[in-house]
Amino acid sequence: MRFSVLMSIYYKEKPDNFAQCMDSLLAQTSLPDEIVLVEDGRLTDELYKVIDEYAGRMGNINFVRLRLDENRGLGIALSYGIKHCRNRLVARMDTDDIAVKDRFAMQLKAFSKNPSLDIVGGYIDEFIDEPDKPYSVRMVPISQKDIYKYQRRRDAFNHMTVMYKKNTVIEAGNYKDCLLMEDSLLWAEMIKNHAHMANIPKVLVHARCGDDMIDRRGGMDYFFKYRNGRKHILKTGTISYADYCVTVAAQFVVCIMPTALRRFIFKKILRK
Repeated sequence: MRFSVLMSIYYKEKPDNFAQCMDSLLAQTSLPDEIVLVEDGRLTDELYKVIDEYAGRMGNINFVRLRLDENRGLGIALSYGIKHCRNRLVARMDTDDIAVKDRFAMQLKAFSKNPSLDIVGGYIDEFIDEPDKPYSVRMVPISQKDIYKYQRRRDAFNHMTVMYKKNTVIEAGNYKDCLLMEDSLLWAEMIKNHAHMANIPKVLVHARCGDDMIDRRGGMDYFFKYRNGRKHILKTGTISYADYCVTVAAQFVVCIMPTALRRFIFKKILRK
């Protein structure tokens, strides 16, 4: 089965991290026949150099570069990018993460085994500097029933692991400009459309995380963005008002707690 890989990059990405990401894609046991990279605003000269280098190493892979004049955010960038994907199946990837070598092969097998599926994701392990030394694993529910239930209060998919049918995403309204929750809102809209969903109980992506990522989830600015995103999800009708209140209250506590405690909760309680 042919498939596209969809990514978005902006000026804060580190060239070395992007290079590691691209190396992992080109080392896959099942290669994509297309990679669509949305350049979300002006990038650094160093990033342009690395992108140019990989553009010359694609072989039979169609490498599509789409440019936005200014930084518009992940939701708008992906909404634009997916429309230019030529294949029925599209795999998401973040430009600083590393895909395990048989990630795409496992997902294609899942679609082949169950053609009715609309989206398939999987686990991630999280690392700071060395991919082979993860400090946690984010596990997600496997069955559709459990995914639908879990998604009411927490994300049932690790966004950077998913492979989905392009038409299902478009029919659900595509990605929207919803800071912090572009993916969460899309999952809700897909559930509203009765999409068929599953996760593979294996790590598909080594995700680059760390204390900086956790620290950004504190403060009132983050809280207000989170609350606004949950309001959008509430409007889909896929969560109850009680779900909304519980999650917003929990996020408020997380945002105001000491940084050290927030790090402990994310690493030791919310992960395994």
